[in-house]
Amino acid sequence: MFDEILGLPAHPLIVHAAVVLTPLLVVLSVVYALVTRTRAVLAWAVAGLAVAAPVAVLAARQSGQALRGGDFSSVSGQLGLRIAEHESFATPLLLAVLALGVVSLVLVYLARSGNTPRAAETVLRALTVVLAVVSGYYVLRAGHSGAVAVWGS
Repeated sequence: MFDEILGLPAHPLIVHAAVVLTPLLVVLSVVYALVTRTRAVLAWAVAGLAVAAPVAVLAARQSGQALRGGDFSSVSGQLGLRIAEHESFATPLLLAVLALGVVSLVLVYLARSGNTPRAAETVLRALTVVLAVVSGYYVLRAGHSGAVAVWGS
């Protein structure tokens, strides 16, 4: 399922969705958490990205595993090490983006309900920022290591 799209390897095509949607979720969820006057405008965008970004990262991870198991199953040496480093960021990125998505959805839901205890909202806002930083870190590391694996140092 994640091997090819129209005869092309799926991973280089799918990964672009993760590389675009994850930073958008990172930025908009932080703005939503910290700048309360933007919430009415950003609520649907944050909610949509909270679902779409983890799906895109999961698809990128699965297509990367398919590519590694197919065309690159016997790669060793320097290229093999670069691919292994790139691959090592897939699961932490997925977990971080999934957590950010869930926390962002909860924050949007509670903010729109209008009766959230102040302490709970403060904790969710802080957690959103922390998870956004972690997600941003891993998407940058995964993207950079993937570029190095393909194009060299």
